[in-house]
Amino acid sequence: MNKVSVVIPFYNCPFINQAIQSVLNQTYKNIEILVVSDGSTNYLEKVTPFLDRIRFIQKVNGGTASALNMGIQNATGDYISWLSSDDIFYPGKTEIQLKTMMQMNSLLSYTNYVAINEKNELISTSLGEYFPDRLDFLNTMKKRNIINGCTILIHRKIFSEIGLFDTTLPYTHDYDLWLRILQKHSFDYLTSPLLQYRVHPNMGTKKYALEIEKEIKFVQEKHRAAIDHAIIRHINNP
Repeated sequence: MNKVSVVIPFYNCPFINQAIQSVLNQTYKNIEILVVSDGSTNYLEKVTPFLDRIRFIQKVNGGTASALNMGIQNATGDYISWLSSDDIFYPGKTEIQLKTMMQMNSLLSYTNYVAINEKNELISTSLGEYFPDRLDFLNTMKKRNIINGCTILIHRKIFSEIGLFDTTLPYTHDYDLWLRILQKHSFDYLTSPLLQYRVHPNMGTKKYALEIEKEIKFVQEKHRAAIDHAIIRHINNP
């Protein structure tokens, strides 16, 4: 049975216990949970009850990308996923996603998802986007990131080939990684919503909206030539 490692970066988040519990509730049982405290000083007491069932790693504050990288580097699973400390996996997330990937002989996939608020109330219908045609997918990803990183399940060999997250990108390290991966691989998609994405006033996408917008433009320009080349390559060899 393949082992799945789930990395949860944690920095002063009051929802961390719910995130951890959602991974413990997975119907797929060959899972290791790595909670990486990125210099967190608050809500550590919410992690304490789980210490006998998780691997708890503490590091100095360096940002989400550095916490994810530390988790990935310490992971022992064949496949790796991650979960923001304020989000929640549906119980069948890992089992459904891994089974589908095995059937498709897939190295990585992302899934549909829904939004919840700070009271765990559902506040959206399905939010996932999928473009079955690789050319449409490349053209769309060139303009915007449609992948929620917490829906990803990825074979660890991808990191050996592509590398880890870029720690110089505080907000768009996930988008940067997808664009690097897209130059060599395709993303498979599951239509089932398997993640609850929490929307709340203190979330980073709201607090740092202007900085994120600037960083998105930087990442897009950084990969523009490579993605254009991938588009041309696909057109010539569909």
